[in-house]
Amino acid sequence: MVQIWLVELLKGTGKLFLHPVLYYLVFLSGILGVMRVKRERKNFHIRAHDAYFEMRQLFPPGIMVGLALSVIIVTVGITVPFAAILLIAGFTFIWSLTTNVRLMSPVYTAGAAFFTIILMAENNWSIPLFSKAFHSISDKVYPSLVFVMGLMLIAEGILILKNGSKGTSPKLAISKRGQSVGVHEVKRLWMLPVFLLIPGDALQLPFDWWPVFHLGAKEYSIILVPFAIGFQQQIKGMLPKEAIQLHGWRVSVLGVFITILSVSCFWYPLSSIVIAAVAVIGREIITLMSVLKDDNLPFYFSKKNNGLMIIGIIPESPASKMGLKVGEIISRVNGAQVRDEATFYEALQKNRAHCKLDVLDSNGEVRFVQRALFEGDHYELGILFVPDEHKFDAKIG
Repeated sequence: MVQIWLVELLKGTGKLFLHPVLYYLVFLSGILGVMRVKRERKNFHIRAHDAYFEMRQLFPPGIMVGLALSVIIVTVGITVPFAAILLIAGFTFIWSLTTNVRLMSPVYTAGAAFFTIILMAENNWSIPLFSKAFHSISDKVYPSLVFVMGLMLIAEGILILKNGSKGTSPKLAISKRGQSVGVHEVKRLWMLPVFLLIPGDALQLPFDWWPVFHLGAKEYSIILVPFAIGFQQQIKGMLPKEAIQLHGWRVSVLGVFITILSVSCFWYPLSSIVIAAVAVIGREIITLMSVLKDDNLPFYFSKKNNGLMIIGIIPESPASKMGLKVGEIISRVNGAQVRDEATFYEALQKNRAHCKLDVLDSNGEVRFVQRALFEGDHYELGILFVPDEHKFDAKIG
């Protein structure tokens, strides 16, 4: 029995590389990176992270989370029809065409697949070339999909919490009063590989009670499916990390709530319809809450009278090695008060071998940092500021 499971796990893992969503996510993450670099160069004449940053975030964070979800799904015995996998992949492609990355998350792709399956079952629809996969779909599939949606929401929340604020991108904007301000934007894709049980002919039921959420079949196969998780948020009124982590906590709580509710579907399958709707609507409400809260706050990254606010830091630059952080304010350089980029640069020139900075952190407390400077170091230490008014129009035009 153990040998059969190991063989099926290897075969199921190999099928991951036959799934088009895997390669599509690599392509899209590359596009996101190129677009971000292009915008950052236009705004600041330099990019923060390289164009491959989004691609490097695509796999590592999701693998461990996907492994944890796979253990839960296989242990509990959550089975999903192959038709649902096909529809989720199809809606991943369709929602990506909106260019709104967050719509590629499982609550939207799996949610759309869930309601499409209901329509197809009620109207006896089928998809050409895949009519066998959609044959004899019953309401037994509903609890499985809702349970998976709940777990995926938890996974999305964890990924937002752990990785969402990493490498947010600075961006320039104009306030309603016509002033130059900065915002932070994150567009992130994660690939979440999850083992799913589907009706097949490889694995017999090891226990009478397993699988719990079954489809009526007596034998199953296992397949590693790449799910897309997309996240998109623009922040103007808070520090990016604080806003994104709040968003992540809300998504995680919603996921736990949906997962708990989905257990009731084991006894009342049709209640899955209400719970699936709550999952989709709840996710939309979380996004709306974040947008409304941010809109009601003043711009965090704007010109300050007591110094220059840091809107971005180039990785591996002197500023990064000095421990400077986004949202901090540099008030003095080498003892000289600074109020704009010109005076900042002039103060640095007083001592090209060494610099001392007076920095106000996000709590308004002063700290002092210093570092030796070397040939080849960025002439402004690798710090991105909201530009002076007379430079602003050219940078965003």
